[in-house]
Amino acid sequence: MSRSRFLVKFFQSFFTTWALMKASRFEPGNILTVILFLFSFLFYCYIDEKLASSNLSNRRKLSVNALVIGCCFSLLYMAVDYPHYINTLTNPLFIMGILCAVFLGFVSLFYYLVTLGFLLLGNRERLNAFLFSDVCTASASKTKSIRLFYQKHMVLCTFLLCMVCWLPYFLYQYPGIMTPDSINQFEQVLGVIPYSNHHPWVHTLLMKLLYTLGFQLTGSMLIGMSFYTFFQMCILSFSVSYFTGTLTIYRVKPWICLVITLFYALVPYHGVYSVTVWKDIPFAAAVLVFGSAMLRLFCRRTAGELCLFLISGLMLCLFRSNGWYAFLLCLPFLLLHFRKSKKVMFPAVFGILLGAIIVKYPIMNAFQVTQPDLVESLSIPIQQVSAVLCNDRPLAPRELEQIQQVVDLTYIKKLYDPYFADNIKELVRAGHQEYLAAHKSEFLKLWLTLGLRYPGDYLTAYIHQTYGYWYPDSFYLVAEAEGVSATSLGVSHTPLIRGPLVIKAKEIAIKLGGMVPLYGTLWSMGVMCWILIFCIGNSLVREEKKKLILYLPSVALLLTVLIATPVATEFRYVYFMVLSFPFYVMASILPLPGEET
Repeated sequence: MSRSRFLVKFFQSFFTTWALMKASRFEPGNILTVILFLFSFLFYCYIDEKLASSNLSNRRKLSVNALVIGCCFSLLYMAVDYPHYINTLTNPLFIMGILCAVFLGFVSLFYYLVTLGFLLLGNRERLNAFLFSDVCTASASKTKSIRLFYQKHMVLCTFLLCMVCWLPYFLYQYPGIMTPDSINQFEQVLGVIPYSNHHPWVHTLLMKLLYTLGFQLTGSMLIGMSFYTFFQMCILSFSVSYFTGTLTIYRVKPWICLVITLFYALVPYHGVYSVTVWKDIPFAAAVLVFGSAMLRLFCRRTAGELCLFLISGLMLCLFRSNGWYAFLLCLPFLLLHFRKSKKVMFPAVFGILLGAIIVKYPIMNAFQVTQPDLVESLSIPIQQVSAVLCNDRPLAPRELEQIQQVVDLTYIKKLYDPYFADNIKELVRAGHQEYLAAHKSEFLKLWLTLGLRYPGDYLTAYIHQTYGYWYPDSFYLVAEAEGVSATSLGVSHTPLIRGPLVIKAKEIAIKLGGMVPLYGTLWSMGVMCWILIFCIGNSLVREEKKKLILYLPSVALLLTVLIATPVATEFRYVYFMVLSFPFYVMASILPLPGEET
């Protein structure tokens, strides 16, 4: 090793040790810092040797993508964690020096980790031998029979395995987990309150259809509600089986499909969510089916794929409000991607658009469906303005008067929660929201003016409001809800299996995600976001830009969450990303049609 290379690796390892020391809350004299330094030094030398000895033709592109992603990961991590690095320091020079040293350390660490991932996934010959069944050497008829066998039986086995593993949750939570949001929709189903699109009206109608069917057959409200819950389990299980069936089309080995199936069948939050009456669950299933259908359309265009592409696209638009905006964002890219097969695909894409428009406007208007109020989509702006007010920043008399036209500022400091916007939204609703709706342009100007004047407050408020979706070390107790919220509607938690053993097993299963390392990363929304970014980068390194369309719906949905989320750490808002994370990984390494496997 040359002296210059040794010095570079020394300083990279030194700054990485510094970053890990701060992130792990070690003291500088901790002996583990020496171990971290040695591991970093040896690891960096090893990756450099692997990169130099690789026969990759796009080595420069790999390094550039790894550096960009490394910088992105470093910024995302430090945006939340940096206050712990400076502690009580007040000297700006010291603060800037420590933050720069930590940033350099994290960039080095993430750069080499991402590079390692790219190198492992870049060895296509070895990767293909590991992933794919060796059926390409068989005769045409034998190949076809094997593929059909895998596809038919893998799909059925996946569906049944998920249903069997989720059955205890159904029996314990019978007739389903119903939170206040679920109760609100159930009141609409029973006609107690008028229809509202605050919770997607189409999802409410689906719930009403299944509930009415069950009630008419049995006369029991509990059984009627359980009809919908069981149907939702089937939807979620079907989405998983459709995804594994897609993998068999690409000749992925059955044991890999089984491992993926076990992730869905055994990780507890999938089981809990499968019986939780939320629109987020069928919506997440629709996102997975939509992506899997596009992956299938790479190699074949049958009526079944086109039909599921159309249905899942409509669900994407109608089962969550942000799904409609995400689809509109994806629309020009979908048309661009499918331009060479426009006679087949354009009718399907425009069918989704036209169907959603017809349902959202003329049909909902005909049924007098109330739309969500304005403040529902303004969580981030009102939190940022509230942060400025709570920090006692000076405002011009005209600006203060303009805000007071909408909301009473007496209780704003008491109600403001940096991580939860509903308190301030309710304060606005209790004030004069109609004035805000009538003077949108004036309040937009006010919001921009305050942002330019107090960018630190705005940035801090935004980080507090959204960090759970991109910071990998945020803890959120997932899937802890159970039973039916208090209601006089005639449904209640009526478990068909019970006892202390059942309760304790459920508690342990849920809490293990916050106790066991490695396994706990499956419970982190931030980790799933990082996996999505890495898979996009891997597709770029493999020079498979065609695959970017597969990630676009999830990226668009994530952006809509980051623009309008009312809660900083709500797992169900990005459950689509968690459900689809095996899809992201597999899509980034599957060969495009026509490539050698």
